[in-house]
Amino acid sequence: MTQPSHGVTLASIYRARANLIGQVVRTPLIRSQALSRRFEAEVFLKLENHQPSGAFKLRGATHMIRTLMQERGPDALARGVTTASTGNHGRAVALAAANLGVPAVICLSRLVPDNKARAIEALGAEVRRVGNSQDEAFGEVARLVDEQGMTLVPPFDDPLIASGQGTIGIELLEDQPDLDQVLVGLSGGGLLGGIGAAIKAIRPATRVTGVSLAQGDAMWQSLQAGRPTEVEEVESLGDSLGGGIGLDNRCTFALVGEVMDDHYQVSEAAIARAMVTLLEDEKMLVEGAAAVGLAALDEHAIDIRGQRVALVVSGNGVALETFDRARALAKTD
Repeated sequence: MTQPSHGVTLASIYRARANLIGQVVRTPLIRSQALSRRFEAEVFLKLENHQPSGAFKLRGATHMIRTLMQERGPDALARGVTTASTGNHGRAVALAAANLGVPAVICLSRLVPDNKARAIEALGAEVRRVGNSQDEAFGEVARLVDEQGMTLVPPFDDPLIASGQGTIGIELLEDQPDLDQVLVGLSGGGLLGGIGAAIKAIRPATRVTGVSLAQGDAMWQSLQAGRPTEVEEVESLGDSLGGGIGLDNRCTFALVGEVMDDHYQVSEAAIARAMVTLLEDEKMLVEGAAAVGLAALDEHAIDIRGQRVALVVSGNGVALETFDRARALAKTD
């Protein structure tokens, strides 16, 4: 069988699963009684906010760092690892590196909330604030790689990263083999691409639906254009879904285009309402990016009656002041 150009296969995802045993949490998939009643469906929540790092990103980061150490030897990363991040990936790299005894430098733009920067520093990594976008932060990453010999752990555009995130797809179908649809936040494409690759290989009938921000939706704009495209990064309640996909994207652009069936964009007001709903009905304080699946069901009145649907609750990295802003917006909308 020909290897796909993006390098993500069911076999690569199962290798990641084996590599992650004992390193990450096999997160629960719970049925939401409130949402099931509201949408007249079986609505399940995949709780990646239960990961030790607070978000799904720990899967891909751990898989990549462990694989590089296995392939190159335990001292291969002695000069450390580095990345740019909107927050969650940086926290994941910091924790994975700390667990494996590797130094880490995480580069963040000035748009990344302070609570996420503090969480990264608390794990022992060095944080550097650079520029006003993830692309600008990556300029410092490139310098660290070129001048100091650090190893890049990209936030999404790598087969090892996407395969690590794809282990969520395996777990979803193990827990609910007859899922009709899964809604996943879409930004760089590592999460949706990995989950989609697993699901389409195991149960092609399950629809994979991406949800992007109404503004700053780099992957969706790129797919529409037929090539990776620059999009201005804007402040959002769903800040984890900000950032570009890289004009030299070599993995996730093709992967998402292959596995995504449907796509929706959601407004700030819809994200705010979803965040408040998840706290009030499910007692979950989550970040905006983790609530976009529910936001899409609400804002676009997606008809899922009679279906089994999973929403990926991707992370919990929200500051209380950000949630207060969401609650205020939800009340005025």
